[in-house]
Amino acid sequence: MIIPSIDLMNGNAVQLIGGKEKAIDAGDPLPIAANFGLAGEVAVIDLDAALGKGSNRETILALLEGTQCRVGGGIRDLETARFWLDAGASKIIIGTKAEPELLKELPKERLIAALDAYDGEVVVEGWTSKTGRGIHERMLELRDYVDGFLVTFVEKEGRLEGTNLDQVRSLVESAGSARVTIAGGVSTPEDIKILDEMGADAQVGMALYSGRMNLGDAIAAPLHSDRPDGLWATVVCDPFGVALGLAWSDAESLREAVATRSGVYHSRKRGLWRKGSSSGATQELLGIDLDCDRDALRFRVRQVPPGFCHKDTFTCWGASGGILGLERTLRQRKESAPSGSYVERLFSEAGLLDAKLREEMQEFIDAQSEQEHIGEAADVLFFTLTRMVEKGLSLEDIARELDRRALKISRRPGNRKDS
Repeated sequence: MIIPSIDLMNGNAVQLIGGKEKAIDAGDPLPIAANFGLAGEVAVIDLDAALGKGSNRETILALLEGTQCRVGGGIRDLETARFWLDAGASKIIIGTKAEPELLKELPKERLIAALDAYDGEVVVEGWTSKTGRGIHERMLELRDYVDGFLVTFVEKEGRLEGTNLDQVRSLVESAGSARVTIAGGVSTPEDIKILDEMGADAQVGMALYSGRMNLGDAIAAPLHSDRPDGLWATVVCDPFGVALGLAWSDAESLREAVATRSGVYHSRKRGLWRKGSSSGATQELLGIDLDCDRDALRFRVRQVPPGFCHKDTFTCWGASGGILGLERTLRQRKESAPSGSYVERLFSEAGLLDAKLREEMQEFIDAQSEQEHIGEAADVLFFTLTRMVEKGLSLEDIARELDRRALKISRRPGNRKDS
């Protein structure tokens, strides 16, 4: 699979040839990250920090607010490593100081060791210093402490000449259970496909920035189909992974979906199908996932009402219920609740919602039986969702915040606040 890359210098996204010559200055990395994030994790490398020439900390923090990022460059001590893990990096990439003494102090599942190699020799400190050690040797030393390796072939980096595919199988073997990501020279979707078949991911920068590789084609590279028409089954889900329906994709529709960041599919009757183009029930594309067998896709979308189904239900299995269904109902009622109805009063009558929140929370605290707890919890959730809708917030916002907190490794004591 592809791991799109954003290399940072002076706050801008750049691409270097061989780690030295600046070939592309792509400017503001935020819109780039928003697009690259459709593929999943994005590798963000602070070249200034790696070279000891400054930091792009504020830029990276801004990227982390909206994109799932692996963060690397200049992480050489425990304090910096913990900072980025607490800041929401899905993983951190440690190069020069990737040693057991440091790695064992951090969560293994969120560590990637960067092994930058020039003609097979590991180089460090922004590729400026040789170590006299080989990649395989370093992998054997570190594989018990990390979840992955980022292997960069420096002599290939930024040159669009292909990567060292002949070395990958042995690297994957040396890595053990750690996942290998290859960078340097990956320039075609076929490179990504071959790497995926070998059990490795491809970190790609120059080919994407230069236009040599289309992101949609890169995402699709590992896919195959046993259907005569070559289509890929596409499960369409909301941001929480709840299935809205089943569609089909091909290379053309996937390219268009990525280019427009919207729900675009292949209709077996009409060809290219832009969801909502006539009904208005459009979709904002949030992400694309490949299944484990590489023969199906999952589109995560933000669906515009009334929903995905042509029968004007939110899913092709009818209306969805539970907390998500209640949130959608409250949004509708906020705009169209009958005058004088209870929901209309909650949104318009000063102090009523505040009072109900306090009242129901105390009743939940005071509940005794299991059924009382269930009933009072339902009341608390109802009024909490009403307040969220009133303030323009969503369950998606809350889930994102909870996910962000779950990434923190530094914990507060959690003592109660005295009133």
